[in-house]
Amino acid sequence: MWHEINNNNDLADFMNTICSFHDSCIKEMKYFSGAYVDDDLSMYPVNDVRALTVIVQRQYQENSMIEMEFKGLKCLQLLPCDDNYTCEILDSTMLLKDGCIYWFDCGTLPEMDFDNYKGNMISALKLRWRSIDNCMGQKEFYTSIV
Repeated sequence: MWHEINNNNDLADFMNTICSFHDSCIKEMKYFSGAYVDDDLSMYPVNDVRALTVIVQRQYQENSMIEMEFKGLKCLQLLPCDDNYTCEILDSTMLLKDGCIYWFDCGTLPEMDFDNYKGNMISALKLRWRSIDNCMGQKEFYTSIV
């Protein structure tokens, strides 16, 4: 069942439910722009969907794997750690501002540092999430049909 984030109460409930992403990691992402080239090679070059889905796995029994769907993606900033560092999320910041939802993989981000943030960040017009059962581990959740 999908849970919509429509206001600060929904957001606070979500962050409490998933313990602000403590002891979690981004496992996978999938992006759908809405643009495409058809079989006859005609192009629809408009990014009118901009949907990003993110799989996060957590070291908790309840809601151990969640899927977040960001619609109307505004920004995706990925700065993944290299092989010499771990990528677990210890805390995060998530807020609603100016009609957008923002997620940062750091829990102590001052609001004024948005433009200078050097970690993973997502902003979009909408967010919904759901818990996924029985899919833990390294096997890919988003698989190709080709």
